[in-house]
Amino acid sequence: MAENNNNKKEDILPIYTSKDFTSDRDVRWCPGCGDYSVLAQVQRSFPQILGQKKEKFVFISGIGCSSRFPYYMDTYGFHTIHGRAAAIASGVKTANPELSVWIATGDGDALSIGGNHFIHLLRRNIDVNILLFNNRIYGLTKGQVSPTSEHGKVTKSTPYGSIEYPVNPVSLALGMEGTFIARTIDRDPKHMQEMILRCYKHYGTTLLEILQNCVIFNDGAYEMYTNKETKDDNVIYLENGKPLIFGKQKDKGIKLDGWKPVVINLSDGKHSINDCLVHDESSKDLAFILSSFYDNPSLPLPLGVFLDRQRNRYEVEMENQIADTKKKYGEGTIDELLMGPSTWEIK
Repeated sequence: MAENNNNKKEDILPIYTSKDFTSDRDVRWCPGCGDYSVLAQVQRSFPQILGQKKEKFVFISGIGCSSRFPYYMDTYGFHTIHGRAAAIASGVKTANPELSVWIATGDGDALSIGGNHFIHLLRRNIDVNILLFNNRIYGLTKGQVSPTSEHGKVTKSTPYGSIEYPVNPVSLALGMEGTFIARTIDRDPKHMQEMILRCYKHYGTTLLEILQNCVIFNDGAYEMYTNKETKDDNVIYLENGKPLIFGKQKDKGIKLDGWKPVVINLSDGKHSINDCLVHDESSKDLAFILSSFYDNPSLPLPLGVFLDRQRNRYEVEMENQIADTKKKYGEGTIDELLMGPSTWEIK
């Protein structure tokens, strides 16, 4: 049989396993930390991404427990400075559009010192994926209040209780015109893998908020949503085109009373599944309503994709603008750039 010379060896992509994305570094997180689960699910998810060499993946991080992530992934990576992961990642992607760029960041790193970069990355819609580890505490610096800590939270920096109200990452991202916003939790590995793969498939900035336990300084922060006895009655999974129902017996639903979401009983004879809201990933209005469930004890915690829509991407428009400008004015030179139109020569 004649050899097919069209199939070049360099064009044949390898089949990866999770080990191919595991570095030789010892993982240094506290035993029981939720970060282990996030790392494991990323390493298990990436082999499912077909047609992409692992050299095309890049992890950027700032400062914090989560920011050790690039050391543990056998991909390219850059451990940057506090709060600046979004800025560095923006530069990496715009300079190298073919790369799949991921940010590993914490609630303090992204939403406090890095808050400005975070919101503008979402606004620009650069094709970068944000994994936001939210444990509601500063873990690396040993237990201070963070931007997502609850009102009244007693920590080393707020011994009489925090007088601040927490940032809601999903609502913030929606307000900054984010195009893909989702939430998962460290104790649900299958769901987390699904969300990671959804992030990869989206063109534009993605935010995946990962609720993650800090076993040392904020243990049990999400116990209600992970405990087998309480989880089903306090978590609702968002599935596009499906009614919003939850509960151990799937006997509870979400209905709108005007603009106010309320829980209805589907087994009381007064309500049926037809009364429930149907999830629509393209609806920003619905996403805002769902984001308001956060920290509301009368409503279940939504996990899944809040919003998925398309909008022009910054790096694409930048490339088009450069190409159009070159076509109109030519390549130009460094001397012309430095001199500019507003310089003059003194003799």
